[in-house]
Amino acid sequence: MTFGMRTEEVEVRSGGGFSLATTLHHPEAPEEEAVVLVNAGTGIRRGFYGRFAAYLASSGFPVVTWDYRGIGDSRPDSIRGLRASMQDWGREDLESVLLWLGERHPGRPILVVGHSAGGQILGLAPSASRISAVLAVAAQSGWYGHWPVPRRYLMAGLWWGLMPAATALCGYFPSRALGLGEDLPKGVALEWARWCRNPQYMVDANGAPLRPHFADLRAPVLAFSFADDPFAPRAAVEQLLSFYTEANVTHRHVVPAEIGLRGIGHFGFFRETCREALWKECVDWLRRRGAAAERGVA
Repeated sequence: MTFGMRTEEVEVRSGGGFSLATTLHHPEAPEEEAVVLVNAGTGIRRGFYGRFAAYLASSGFPVVTWDYRGIGDSRPDSIRGLRASMQDWGREDLESVLLWLGERHPGRPILVVGHSAGGQILGLAPSASRISAVLAVAAQSGWYGHWPVPRRYLMAGLWWGLMPAATALCGYFPSRALGLGEDLPKGVALEWARWCRNPQYMVDANGAPLRPHFADLRAPVLAFSFADDPFAPRAAVEQLLSFYTEANVTHRHVVPAEIGLRGIGHFGFFRETCREALWKECVDWLRRRGAAAERGVA
């Protein structure tokens, strides 16, 4: 059964005084005990997840979508000189949203849907232990060696050449001009490129693995990868999942034709074409995980 919903626009304050544009999707009634937080992929505005969020809300979940600093409605007039990095997105922005969500819905389990980078930065947030379940969608390690030849060479060219050069020239990475989503702040682009050049992927400035809070997340993780996804091959998804050493991880690799779809790719999960094939299944999983967390069952 589904119900109506309404939206509310709010701003969440992050570290350094940054304001994060946030949308709450309120179900009319009845409400599930758990709340759902949707973390976007790199350079993707929160509005892209609006239909999926509305579907979850119409199924009874309060849902939050938000923009990282420098992206979408959390972007200032100019992102040149903006202090922002992938680490900032996790340890400050996501952390602030998790704390705010805990205050807004005290005592309720928090379920996270993490798309691409949105499933990577969970382990950077000091409050990762507050998360009761994770639905990871095409969340992956970005090390270019996971890609098959010849695409591997294209990815290497992006991380070693195009992204550092274009960022140095413009003062930010001009993703829009290249058809790659929202422009990225300089710090985000350069750190992301550095990660993707390293087999360990998420690393600090000295090249050491960066895993501050991955082991704190002891929740169930249901991860999806897709056979036709050019941005998250199966091996890349499997490496990221290996970072969640204390989580109960289930990985489902989907061949679109086997569930009656022509294609899914990196973004298709959040489009209406997946409503019947995958969304219903995910709502049922989130509902079970929320109920289990409410009972205190891992």
